Amino acid sequence: MSSTAAATTASAAPFHPMLIDGVWVPARDGETILVENPANRRTIAAVPRGKPADVEVAIAAAQAAFSAWSRVPPRERGRALLRIADRLEAEAEAIARQVATETGNALRTQARPEARGLAEIFRYFGGLASELKGETIPLGEHVLSYTRREPLGVVGAIIPWNAPVLLAALKIAPALCAGNTMVLKAAEDAPLGVLMLAAFCQEHLPAGVLNLLTGTGPECGEPLARHPAVRKLSFTGSTAVGKLIMGWAAERIVPVSLELGGKSPCILYPDADEDWVVDGVVAAMRFTRQSQSCTAGSRLFLHRRIFDSFLERLVAKVRTLKLGDPLDEASDIGTIINRKQFDRVCGYVKEGMQRQDARLLTGGLPPGEGPLSEGYFAVPTIFADATNDWRLAREEIFGPVLVAIPWEDEAEMLRMANDSHYGLAAYVFTRDIGAALRTAHRIEAGWVQVNQAGGQVPGHSYGGYKQSGIGREFSLEGMLESFTQRKNVSVNLDLPPPRG
Repeated sequence: MSSTAAATTASAAPFHPMLIDGVWVPARDGETILVENPANRRTIAAVPRGKPADVEVAIAAAQAAFSAWSRVPPRERGRALLRIADRLEAEAEAIARQVATETGNALRTQARPEARGLAEIFRYFGGLASELKGETIPLGEHVLSYTRREPLGVVGAIIPWNAPVLLAALKIAPALCAGNTMVLKAAEDAPLGVLMLAAFCQEHLPAGVLNLLTGTGPECGEPLARHPAVRKLSFTGSTAVGKLIMGWAAERIVPVSLELGGKSPCILYPDADEDWVVDGVVAAMRFTRQSQSCTAGSRLFLHRRIFDSFLERLVAKVRTLKLGDPLDEASDIGTIINRKQFDRVCGYVKEGMQRQDARLLTGGLPPGEGPLSEGYFAVPTIFADATNDWRLAREEIFGPVLVAIPWEDEAEMLRMANDSHYGLAAYVFTRDIGAALRTAHRIEAGWVQVNQAGGQVPGHSYGGYKQSGIGREFSLEGMLESFTQRKNVSVNLDLPPPRG
């Protein structure tokens, strides 16, 4: 798009300002970013293109708000989160439709469940405010020694586009409950639902406690991550960017929480050739989110005894999933987020189709004509007879491409499953609970599900091993470890008598 055409489109698109110090503002230099509907590639909005000057103002606002907010009694902070939860529950459908429009995630299967989960997240952390407590240390009757949980200060948070409002809530709710203030950068491809979320939060928060920036990673995210006043970094996104975040944090010894990529194994034993397991594999692969999920079980380790028969069942099931308009209630699957990611997914599929040692069972390249060609619609694709050494079995595609790998020896299967620099999630399906638990305990992953493939829920201690991340989210321990610091106070009680 030419600069003139872009400017014309931007002027015609609704403008959504960002939140700094309780005020909705444009970027200081007036520049904008266009937001596209990936289902039809049309511009739907413009948002500020935040840059270092905007980051400075937002961080200054968060710093100014921290002193008062950190002294608000924890239960009062919790009650603010509960009021936000009520508001989010009332607005869930509006948020869901916005998310479906900007991300391409299907309304019924993805965007609506995500939006409805927001109230649950805020209620969970709002109810944990009284758990921000320390311990006493028994050092004897002469001394009182105790610990306090104190907030860190200004938290810099950066989120991706695949589940934007959910991931924003998982940064905002625990950080604010613990007494921190926040500057959050939304993903430039999906900022609109997060802006709605911030608006509902701001109704119940003092100015400056929550600040929301929109902008690109290099222009807005990096200045936020490298700012000397940011006392904590919380990032969800790719492993490559997570390494940069960690390096910038190391420059000034700032704690980080990183929830990064994955290439999760989905393991089936010989007794798992059943329809309910087919449903579980489809769910584990996150096909209804276009597999744009870091927990996608994209490496299917399938016992050779049931390899062909199970794949026949799986292909039949996948072919029943309806790919279409994200806002259509009949659609099971929506679109890839943008052109760059769409082309990347298609590149992996092309490579797979060219290999002689892999069978394409279903899917392939997207249609070149018809309604689906108007958007970034990727077809669910399954390759069989692959090895764990193949690039498609090792790299995070972040698209609906599943690789089925046969196995016979359990020890060799476990070696292959763990032969990855990722370690976020894993799935095991079998009626043999001994084999299931033996495998679950030996898999190098932060989250292993046995005979199920659901999503995270509040209370779940979620996070990865190896290069899939550091720290935990969704849970009480995640809030305490990620957003508080421990102080020890020791008081001498054995004073000499006063003189005189």
